[in-house]
Amino acid sequence: MLEPEESGPPTHETLAARVAAAARELGFARVGFAPAAPFGDAALRLRGWLASGYHGNLSYLAEGERGDPRALLPEARTVIAVALFYGGPAGPVALRDGRDGRDLTAIVARYARGDDYHLVMKQKLALLAERCEALAGRRLASRACVDTAPLLEHELARAAGLGFSGKSTLTIVPGLGSYVLLGELITELELTPSEPVRAGCGGCRACLDACPTGAFVDAHVLDARRCISYLTIENQGTIPRELRSRLGTRVFGCDVCQEVCPFNASSTPKPGAPELAPRPALATLDLVGLLELGAAGYRKLVRRTALRRVTRDTLARNAAVALGNTRDARAVPPLERALGSHPSPLVRAHAAWALGELGELAADARTALAEAGASDPDADVREEACSALARLNNASLAVRCPA
Repeated sequence: MLEPEESGPPTHETLAARVAAAARELGFARVGFAPAAPFGDAALRLRGWLASGYHGNLSYLAEGERGDPRALLPEARTVIAVALFYGGPAGPVALRDGRDGRDLTAIVARYARGDDYHLVMKQKLALLAERCEALAGRRLASRACVDTAPLLEHELARAAGLGFSGKSTLTIVPGLGSYVLLGELITELELTPSEPVRAGCGGCRACLDACPTGAFVDAHVLDARRCISYLTIENQGTIPRELRSRLGTRVFGCDVCQEVCPFNASSTPKPGAPELAPRPALATLDLVGLLELGAAGYRKLVRRTALRRVTRDTLARNAAVALGNTRDARAVPPLERALGSHPSPLVRAHAAWALGELGELAADARTALAEAGASDPDADVREEACSALARLNNASLAVRCPA
């Protein structure tokens, strides 16, 4: 028996199913729908978090009306929430030394190893907006958002049934885990809302306990000022001394809380976005090259990647700290060069600290540290050099620093 043909405009439920199918065709691993309505409780939690100062210098988080999608699009009826999977290989990206076959390994967060997800997500959302107009048979007011828009994207992902909020503050999507990038298409199209995910972390606290810098105040509460992602990306100034050794060789972001999450343990193949696949070129770089990166090399490295969020000096600062954490004698000469000639005092200061961390391996750097401690034009560099020299000599700072 033939099914009767649909007459008249499609129902909100039918239209939602067609939009979801279109989103999957564009490569989104998950799609869901939430009413474009205020998120009062989540907005209150954000204000409390900001009042505690946990956001550090992320002052933009206090801007805009993040709790109401209609502040971005007054005609909004629905928020289409989508997720792209970017999990990629299990191991960190190795930035090769290229000298004797061994690796001076840096770690770049997984999401930053392929094309810039902002560009990928916005392009796909623009195509999804076109599909929605074709399905609706009319022009639609819409706005595509990635994480730069003033919007509570994790709350929207939860409301749209993509997943649940993990204790790490990340959205965990059942079947995918937390290695997902979120995007939203705010639209005047009215679509049937999705059912929320009925799941949670239970008694697990692996992410809270594994954080190298102890950035979690409690479950669901992150002190960004201690988070390695914040320290290596958002923080463009001095990295607190007490946290530097905990960064290891991470130069851009951190995945530790995700690496230990049981929801990310499955080896089942997942629908990833080809654009987010790791770039093979990253495997040809080393920490020394990153420390001594020139302007042209920097532009080539960060082009169309999330790495463009940080400056060349910030990457060099991070590389200096990472080299100090390698406990590798090969790190000494480039750190000495950076201390003596790098144009950025920020880099020189962290290079001095790194030499102090290398201990006896950097014994021959005493002269360079003494010279920097006595004559570098920047006070912070002088102080770091004196501190490093005192550690190398196992002497008190007061004895070694010039008056």
